[in-house]
Amino acid sequence: MATLLYRLGRGSLRRRRLVVAVWLVVLVGLGLAAAFLRGPTASNFTMPGTESQRALDLLSEQFPAASGATGTIAVKAPADGQLATPEGQAVVKEIVQEAATVPGVVGAVDPFTVGAVSQDGQYALVQVQFADTADELDDAQREAYERVGASAEARGWQVAPGGEALNSVPEVGSTEAIGVVVAAVVLVITFGSLVAAGMTMLNALIGVAVGMAGLYSLSSVVELTSVTPILALMLGLAVGIDYSLFITSRHRQYLLEGLSPDEAVGRAVGTAGSAVVFAGATVVIALAGLAVVDIPFLTSMGLAAAGTVTLAVLVAITLQPALLGFAGRKVLPRRLRGAVPAAAEGEDAAGPAEDRSGFGFRWARLVIRLRVPVILVGLLGLGLLAVPASDMRLALPDAGTAPVGSPARVSNDLITEGFGPGFTGRLAVVVAGDTPQATSAAVPQVTALVQRTGNVLAVAPPQLSPDGRTALLGVVPKTGPTDEATETLVHDVRDAVGGIRDADVLLTGATAIGIDVSEKLADALPIYLFLVVGLSVLLLMLVFRSLLVPVKAALGFLLTVAATFGITVAVFQQGHLADLVGLDTPGPLISFLPILLIGILFGLAMDYEVFLVSRMREDFVHGDTAQQATINGMGHGARVVTAAALIMISVFGGFVFFLDDPIIKSIGFALAVGVAIDAFVVRMTIVPAVMSLLGRGAWWLPRWLSRALPNVDIEGEGLRAHLADQAPAPVGQRG
Repeated sequence: MATLLYRLGRGSLRRRRLVVAVWLVVLVGLGLAAAFLRGPTASNFTMPGTESQRALDLLSEQFPAASGATGTIAVKAPADGQLATPEGQAVVKEIVQEAATVPGVVGAVDPFTVGAVSQDGQYALVQVQFADTADELDDAQREAYERVGASAEARGWQVAPGGEALNSVPEVGSTEAIGVVVAAVVLVITFGSLVAAGMTMLNALIGVAVGMAGLYSLSSVVELTSVTPILALMLGLAVGIDYSLFITSRHRQYLLEGLSPDEAVGRAVGTAGSAVVFAGATVVIALAGLAVVDIPFLTSMGLAAAGTVTLAVLVAITLQPALLGFAGRKVLPRRLRGAVPAAAEGEDAAGPAEDRSGFGFRWARLVIRLRVPVILVGLLGLGLLAVPASDMRLALPDAGTAPVGSPARVSNDLITEGFGPGFTGRLAVVVAGDTPQATSAAVPQVTALVQRTGNVLAVAPPQLSPDGRTALLGVVPKTGPTDEATETLVHDVRDAVGGIRDADVLLTGATAIGIDVSEKLADALPIYLFLVVGLSVLLLMLVFRSLLVPVKAALGFLLTVAATFGITVAVFQQGHLADLVGLDTPGPLISFLPILLIGILFGLAMDYEVFLVSRMREDFVHGDTAQQATINGMGHGARVVTAAALIMISVFGGFVFFLDDPIIKSIGFALAVGVAIDAFVVRMTIVPAVMSLLGRGAWWLPRWLSRALPNVDIEGEGLRAHLADQAPAPVGQRG
């Protein structure tokens, strides 16, 4: 593979104008496609096969008027008892009539007719039913809905529209560019050259632009959740910068050894590019592997992110060499450009003696000298950080965790204040019989059974479909939508009505959907974790031709995941230091965060493992002792891995501090923390300590297994042989 990539790198440099032109054409073409073909993203998370989803499908088929988005308008009078006055009733009726005129609304329910008024006569709830789902509502409809009650508010009333109708797509604002700016600063410090930093950043941004344009151009034919484009952007930007960084760094190293620019590019792509291809492949496999758990919205998220990572790899090994060709030796710091001897093409000039006094070498020697304490302290520290993970709870987000001051949060808080938390997470029981008579007979039975269930506050009168065959009953729990008692209630209600034979009885609603999604994801998590860990062992065995190195890498990955879960739970669920990340209200983690985090962190962890340990194996194979090879691997890779990790942390951190959406915050935070732990604690501290402790045993592989495994040549041994064969013979040996 290294030889093939060597030729690709040199060819890209020599035909750099063509390569740049091709990528620009692709970018413009996909950009135009995205502009004309872009479709809406979904703000809800569905789970085919669950009871809650079957209920929604049944409503859509038999009771369409009740299958659209719902809204709840919370109304608070200026004083207790005012709702009972003629003036108060007139204000509420005015709000109901105004809500009914919102485009797309099929009905608004007067709270006085259904008893949706608080005992103190100060709060009322107006139920609003839309014809379309929340994802099908346009901005004009949402804005009209949010304006309901404006005249009443001018008279001192509080009117807060909320509910599914306000579910919106989180937008990526310009503030996320701060993460990119920090990444650019890190590149400038790392390279000491604006040209090198600028070309690396430009390359990554082109790759991200191509990936995002391609994703949006497919959004009209593939349903994407609102989180999917942001996740793709987050990952594509981070790995795009990192992959370009690795190749540029190796290219500069070869230039300093005196190679010509095209030879330096070829060797950089052949060696560092091989590691980039493998590292990118691990990320892609892990993300695409999300399809194994058979959850549609998670599959689309994984495939979309995998696509952007694939493009980041392709851009790094083709466009980056072309851009480096335009830069020449300007990618080096100004003070070093004149000191580089210009080597003739194909010649390998002898560079200066290797400097082994850098931080990476010093750190490696320190870690090796204190390897046993380092391993013990590392394991104990990560173990302690992982403790909060035992209390991890998963749920889909509700309005109670929305940013303070947002319309959804204002409505949620007003409903909780006037009626209790259960009214913010109402359940819906669908009763469907073959005939209207069967449905009518089943409804009283269902109502009685549900009322006898613990933790039920009230059961609303049934709404009947026009043909009378389907009924919808609202159930109000005593506890909030993410409370454990509400989860128990969902199971208790399903058990209670499971014995009814004359009609289908299904429980749904946003709360029930969230519980079903969380449980299915939790069941899939162990399977996916086993798949990812097993995959990491097999892939690293193939790359490093060792048994213990892959096992050590997998165990390190598990440590990273456990500690990351622990810290994320401590901040986002338990609320410790939540103010530092701008989190208003702690709550359960988003259901898909653990399984998504495992997939992404696996790929990123293998990136750092490959870039550090491949150099260790390279030097060991070429005669260094196991300990010296470990020092060399750290010495040569520490600076680049540190820069790469800081860049990823900066990019992910931009989504933590500059977006209000709690889902994006938690994903960005978990990824930033995971990268920091894996890069600095596991790969750059525990790994060299363990490698030095294992010694030569780290590279042991049974002969039969060595013969069975294909040689992927990540370290470029085949490339060295190829270059040696092409080198001219000494003068005395020429015929």
